[in-house]
Amino acid sequence: MLRQLARLTHPIERSPGSVAIAVYADAAGVPITATDRGYEGVACVDDAARALTVLSDLWTATRLPVIRTWAAALLEFVLSMQDGDGRFVNFVHDWSGARNEQGPTSRAGGSYWQARGVRGLASAWLAFDDVRAERGVLRGMTHVRSDPVAASIRAIHILTAVEVLRAGRLPDLRTDLGPWCAELVACRRDGILFDDPDQDEPHIWAHVQEAALAEAGAYLGRDDLVEVARESALRYLAPIIDSGFDLPTIQPDGVASALLGVERLAVATGERRFEELAERARAWFDGSDRVGRPIYDRAAGKVCDGIDAGVSNDHSGAESNIAGAQALLPELARTSRSQASAIERQLPPLLFRAPSYPSSIRGTVMGPADSA
Repeated sequence: MLRQLARLTHPIERSPGSVAIAVYADAAGVPITATDRGYEGVACVDDAARALTVLSDLWTATRLPVIRTWAAALLEFVLSMQDGDGRFVNFVHDWSGARNEQGPTSRAGGSYWQARGVRGLASAWLAFDDVRAERGVLRGMTHVRSDPVAASIRAIHILTAVEVLRAGRLPDLRTDLGPWCAELVACRRDGILFDDPDQDEPHIWAHVQEAALAEAGAYLGRDDLVEVARESALRYLAPIIDSGFDLPTIQPDGVASALLGVERLAVATGERRFEELAERARAWFDGSDRVGRPIYDRAAGKVCDGIDAGVSNDHSGAESNIAGAQALLPELARTSRSQASAIERQLPPLLFRAPSYPSSIRGTVMGPADSA
């Protein structure tokens, strides 16, 4: 999936040294513009920031220069899409980098891309000690703290806060964790964590509340939060995973979200049941589903966009491959060194003609990193 993400990576003309990732692509790899809710654009912060988190984690695990260079160019894009007040615009209309500032899925400060933009910057700040990413996190947190959001979005804020706090940064975030967790706990029915109190049932896509409460509970030493996450996972996530994700529509992001929840609970509780659920969820990418063939094409290095009514969608866009990379991150960390040359060949050549990463990154990762 790193090779597919590299193939979907394109330079942004108005922001030298920056790249973004094409939102959609057909089976042949030809990019498709997002038009789900009118014309949206070719690439977005939502995807770029999530990819930045993956690459930051991979850099920490591998210290591969190609990962650092790629991450730095994505960081440039995410920073260029943040306004001075801390809000993010989501889409660019085209590869020139003209921003879509009016669309409903792109307007400044939209809750999903605000949450993921801050999370992406936080990951880059912690991985690279980049001062501009730090400033972006601080600006973005103003809106994270003040804007009311759905529980599924608040869960992203919680995961970001725990990651930052565990790194010894922004200790005042600890005061936010309790109230944020209370929002998630309040949004449940019959022991199941919901995304919105008006839903008939949760949506598996982007449903990471169990992971957020497991992480926060472990960090805060609050077993009650872990137990809420545990009950919801057993009532909601476990039956879906045990069925092989036998749903009318299932996308890689939904599988990755469920996997994240049971993985974090396996650590927080030590229960073998959650380890088994994680193994089953991870196996979905290699064909453990009702279609019976791999969703992750390892030879081509790409993840398909999901399954509708038992039929797989051979398109392979940004979100699917990012979700796959999140789900299989330990495997990628083990294999990325052997794939480094192939990844570099797929990325825009201009990234490697001269150092494109900012001096703040370049100055903090020299030494052992450069001998990788």
